[in-house]
Amino acid sequence: MELTTLKETFEKLYGKKEVQTYFAPGRINLIGEHTDYNGGNVFPCAITLGTYGLIGKREDTTVNLYSENFPNIGVISFDIRELQYKKEDNWANYPKGVIKYLTEAGHTIDSGFDMVIYGNIPNGAGLSSSASIELLMGVALEELFGLTVERLDLIQIGKKVENEFIGVNSGIMDQFAVGMGQKDKAILLDTNTLDYELVPIKLTNHVIVIMNSNKRRELADSKYNERRSECEKALSELQKELEIKSLGDLDEATFDAHTHLISNEVLVKRAKHAVYENQRTLKATKALKEGDLETFGQLMNESHLSTQDDYEVTGMELDTLVHTAWEQPGVIGARMTGAGFGGCAIAIVAKDQTETFIQQVGAAYADKVGYNAEFYIAEISDGAKRLEK
Repeated sequence: MELTTLKETFEKLYGKKEVQTYFAPGRINLIGEHTDYNGGNVFPCAITLGTYGLIGKREDTTVNLYSENFPNIGVISFDIRELQYKKEDNWANYPKGVIKYLTEAGHTIDSGFDMVIYGNIPNGAGLSSSASIELLMGVALEELFGLTVERLDLIQIGKKVENEFIGVNSGIMDQFAVGMGQKDKAILLDTNTLDYELVPIKLTNHVIVIMNSNKRRELADSKYNERRSECEKALSELQKELEIKSLGDLDEATFDAHTHLISNEVLVKRAKHAVYENQRTLKATKALKEGDLETFGQLMNESHLSTQDDYEVTGMELDTLVHTAWEQPGVIGARMTGAGFGGCAIAIVAKDQTETFIQQVGAAYADKVGYNAEFYIAEISDGAKRLEK
């Protein structure tokens, strides 16, 4: 959808007025899955798929929100002094939560506004459409109302919306990647300290292909919270002898030497994934800094097997995509990305093999699963920002 079409929609709904245009990306996690809430590192990047927003101030205190993705819902309206979560407000609860927590942090949002948004992130694909909406709202309000707010504060407000307003027990990775992303760079983020490093990705004659399983995954309904509590239990058992704050504090050798402290085999597998996956983020950073895409691809493959066998969050759909991808010519590595249980996988594929790759993987997937996957070429983009007029 063109921005001119969005502007037409805006004028049809709200009349002509001065508007500003913003974009917030989605994200993929290149490696480091389910490590964020285990005190480890993650390695995401922002992508060129994301959410566009047109916003214009009002004289009164009414907020009007409309999404081209949910036209049947129509315009959702509320007062900036009435910021309670309401189920019937659907997707608008994300921007509403951002307004609420910005206001509670002492920032003055003293009038309403009209807004139209459009996202080209596939809904339910696990590419972080909710964090994209949160940061879109944050950067738009920051400029619209002349707020002085650090980017990290906006990121943390986005996470707070997710955790406290919506009620999803997620980590900070999504908002961080959407807020801090830079073109052609991945972010090595220590979720303990929020220290981060931007790592250049030189794909040369390769591209990242996103493979959407088209199996929707709802974080709040998935086994996400179950995995989280399993890791917390394993950690508390390890803490009987080890002075550690999180599973991310351990290297492979120390973990392997202390698995006897963990009460059952399932908990050992869950904790092993968290520890080994965290170490993979460090190895991946080193490989990319050295321009070693082959090693990076191998680490992606190992990461997928770990989420499949030790963490058990992949499922038949994602496994079919990834295992089929591994068999294709020109593929350096492939793995699931996001929380799992559906959603997307990613592959690094030689540019000149991309078309064949999509055909072959698509056909094998439809044959085994019974419906089609979707494929997107992802470029690594900047974080949330205002677009020039």
